[in-house]
Amino acid sequence: MKRPYAEVIGSPIAQSKSPVIHGFWLGKTGIAADYRGTLVEASGLADYLSSRRVDPDWRGCNVTMPHKLSALPLLDRLDPLAAKIGAVNTIVPDGGALVGYNTDAPGFLEPLAGMLRETHFFRMARILGTGGAARAIVAALAGEGFTLVLAGRNPDKARAMLDELDPGGKHHAVDIAHFADPTDFAFDDREGCCDLVVNASPLGMRGQSPLAFDWSHAPPGSIAYDIVTDPVDTQFLQGARSTGLATIDGLEMLVGQAAVAFQHFFGVEPPRAFDAELRERLLA
Repeated sequence: MKRPYAEVIGSPIAQSKSPVIHGFWLGKTGIAADYRGTLVEASGLADYLSSRRVDPDWRGCNVTMPHKLSALPLLDRLDPLAAKIGAVNTIVPDGGALVGYNTDAPGFLEPLAGMLRETHFFRMARILGTGGAARAIVAALAGEGFTLVLAGRNPDKARAMLDELDPGGKHHAVDIAHFADPTDFAFDDREGCCDLVVNASPLGMRGQSPLAFDWSHAPPGSIAYDIVTDPVDTQFLQGARSTGLATIDGLEMLVGQAAVAFQHFFGVEPPRAFDAELRERLLA
């Protein structure tokens, strides 16, 4: 007998931790369904979606590189947040239609929720990277009142992204190389302020170039947040800790965005009481 299933698609796909996360939650909830990783090349994306559209057992898919933007024209409609961000990471069937969502934004914000409930005089985030994940992070933080410094290899691309996603914001676009060398900039009093430094790029990921960031660019009391998950403890986070800063690793966002997707796929909230056990499994 066939079972309902969801999956994660991308190229490459073997490194994805999503099957572990969703499989763990399916086991805890006792839902009789599967979740798997499926290799889908860019040239095969349209055919993949056409075949899944008519599969009654398919509950949807998570979308990873390189499909977060290229899937958009192949969908029937977008959730308002996904439309604003201009990227999808979750696709769900709905009465024969394919609907695109972006769970990266709420997933990114989840570990910051306690801090964001506080009142701050000023909020600023330095965001490194201008890809699909960065789009979600820019939109999420702009919505929480942050002034953004978006850094990329192409500052014009960073400027265009800021103008598109938050045209009324007083944000800044810079070359990512700006942060590689030390600075003697004297930061003002950060009491009552909230500062983030976010690696939203693949730099520092296993097999990728390292991320060159000198921590003299981070205001005192900053929180360092790296969305890379392989390795989990990146050189970026190690550097932040060496200067006494708090850190958030990529598993936090990964689990947070997966939780929203799980509810889309299977209609129930995942059992978050087991997050510590899940994290141990992901680190094994």
